Amino acid sequence: MREDPRTRRRHPRAIGLGHSNAGPEAFNDKIKITIHMAYGFRHADNLIAMIKLRCSGLPIHLPTPIL
Repeated sequence: MREDPRTRRRHPRAIGLGHSNAGPEAFNDKIKITIHMAYGFRHADNLIAMIKLRCSGLPIHLPTPIL
């Protein structure tokens, strides 16, 4: 892929330091997938709680049955 010289002039520091928007894009994708999973929720509060839970990075350990 060729680099457009105009881009380098508009954003010289970001390109020189190697910054990318991969992190925010991944976070945005995670939220979009959560919204897709939440179709059918009765209240928006449940969607917001699910987004907070999925994006918090907390390890979730499901209970295992005792036999």
